[in-house]
Amino acid sequence: MASRSVDELGVNTIRALAMDAVQQANSGHPGAPMGAAPMAHALWTRFFRHNPGNPEWPDRDRFVLSAGHASMLLYALLHLTGYDLPLTEIERFRQWESRTPGHPERHDTPGVELTTGPLGAGFAMGVGMAIAERFLAARYNRPGFPVVDHRVYGIVSDGDLMEGVASEAASLAGTLGLGRLIYLYDDNGISIEGDTDLAFREDVAARFRAYGWDVEEVPDGTDLEAIAEALARARDEEDRPSLIVVSTTIAHGSPNKAGTASAHGAPLGVEEVRLSKRALGWPEEPAFHVPEAVRAEMGARDRGRKQEAEWRALFEEYQSQHPELAAELRASLAGTLPGGWAEAIPSFEPGGSLATRAASGRVLNAMAGLLPTLVGGSADLAPSNNTYLEGYDDQGAELPGGRNLRFGVREHAMGNVVNGMALHGGVLPYAGTFLIFSDYMRPALRLAALQRVHAAFIFTHDSIGLGEDGPTHQPIEQLASLRAMPGLTVYRPADANETAACWRLAIARREPAALALSRQALPVLGPQEHVRAGAARGGYVLADAPGDRPPEVLLIATGSEVSLACAARDLLAARGIGARVVSMPSWEVFDEQPAGYREQVIPPAVGARLSIEAAATMGWHRYVGDRGEVMGLDRFGASAPGPVLFERFGFTAEEVAHRAARLIERDNRTTG
Repeated sequence: MASRSVDELGVNTIRALAMDAVQQANSGHPGAPMGAAPMAHALWTRFFRHNPGNPEWPDRDRFVLSAGHASMLLYALLHLTGYDLPLTEIERFRQWESRTPGHPERHDTPGVELTTGPLGAGFAMGVGMAIAERFLAARYNRPGFPVVDHRVYGIVSDGDLMEGVASEAASLAGTLGLGRLIYLYDDNGISIEGDTDLAFREDVAARFRAYGWDVEEVPDGTDLEAIAEALARARDEEDRPSLIVVSTTIAHGSPNKAGTASAHGAPLGVEEVRLSKRALGWPEEPAFHVPEAVRAEMGARDRGRKQEAEWRALFEEYQSQHPELAAELRASLAGTLPGGWAEAIPSFEPGGSLATRAASGRVLNAMAGLLPTLVGGSADLAPSNNTYLEGYDDQGAELPGGRNLRFGVREHAMGNVVNGMALHGGVLPYAGTFLIFSDYMRPALRLAALQRVHAAFIFTHDSIGLGEDGPTHQPIEQLASLRAMPGLTVYRPADANETAACWRLAIARREPAALALSRQALPVLGPQEHVRAGAARGGYVLADAPGDRPPEVLLIATGSEVSLACAARDLLAARGIGARVVSMPSWEVFDEQPAGYREQVIPPAVGARLSIEAAATMGWHRYVGDRGEVMGLDRFGASAPGPVLFERFGFTAEEVAHRAARLIERDNRTTG
């Protein structure tokens, strides 16, 4: 191999590892890593502050590979800089139980900050990380003690910038003036179908300038010095996020596939890999070759250990001068909840009525005083979602420590921004919109569940009870859809006290939570301690058959339909029929309970069971069994006052009682 600079060797090492790994797996995307290798090398060797020996160092810079299909670029960087990702894992790219999956996964690979692959999502999550960094810096830094002092860097692609979620997030980032956010745009002009001119001819630089971003342009994506100079200018820009447009060639170095769509999502081929290595002046054999000079130059463990040690010394001095702030910051970063936070959650006296969205707002505001990093907002629906924290500032360029986020009408970005905030750590983020618009943020909810983020998603106007807005706004299939998502805990409380209990679980369980809340007022059930204790187990006996006799029928309901079940129970009692009302605010939490408890609540011997929920029936058969029935709504709603809709669609106490009595008769005939 001819003599050349260590920088050039490092860039070509990244390219060669990408080629070899994709070829060996016979699957993957070699082109983007080969084209983006110079910008990645410049960033990671000259600017990026991290400690490969401790990937969770709190004040490290964050790196977002929004173009997650270019995962081999990130794996090469992690291996070469010294993370616990040995070459054997690079060789096992995309294989069963390897630490190098096809797209980066947060919990699989040391040094991977977030799960990416759905284009545009990483872009938006990086915005959330930058918001979290700035919020924590505003709250905890003091003169001479910048204990929160890092940046969010990323690489984004043409595909990322085509996605609407990136546009939403970019607009929000520009509005907020997130100066610690710096993205390198791999402008290679190629997508799977061919040249991006087929569908994407806009002036990206002009668009981002219009969003309020600082924009740098590097016409030659192989010019390390020009890239470094642009990064330096972006690093010095503290008032605006930065986009560095870098013109690159996909599969740079490949004689026959460089600049073509064929290099995007398929191996180059054995012969083309050989020719590409020859063109780059790289040894054709062995595969996965890493020069020792590159390991020595790119290895960041010593530098990272020194940077972290300097930060820890600063933090120790900070702790001595600001002990309360330091203790609070430590706890926030560790995700430790302060003592007494749960006791601050209010109780609600039975007998009145209150919409669960209103109860949620009261709970949020009660917790805010004891959870200092509880931060969030709504997609332009704060008055309807009851998500506003009273007495706290709005988050913005002028007030970076504000706890109320104004997301605007940007549900998809909002969901991913909240994910990024949670992944950054140190904050407890939440977001709100109508339940029907969970569809707009479903990809973000899926990523929340996949990454197990600790965040709360507040979905109000949870049924046909919202009324006159009609079927476009009335959720039908959304509850079933959310419950089908692995890793997402869904709560649909029946009253204010169940809402309080569900919020307590959402905070304490450290997982993504979706709260479905009513627009209309619901009766406050009692006794309140019984309701709260029962809701904490996901499902419980709210009201048993009168006279302590065994129930003949089980009425299982959630949300606004629980009070309907209670009314039907009373009608049945007047006819001498014993009905048990089971409130089930969370399927997921109930299913976690011991079998003995679940059978106590839903006795196997009682076959007459009727579930009641004004939404899609899908999924309820698991609880009603072969002898029960599901009372739901497998059609879209209509425009009319909420009470009229419940009546017209058959959700009345009389209809519930009628169906329950008929179910008992049928069950008696069947069992003889």
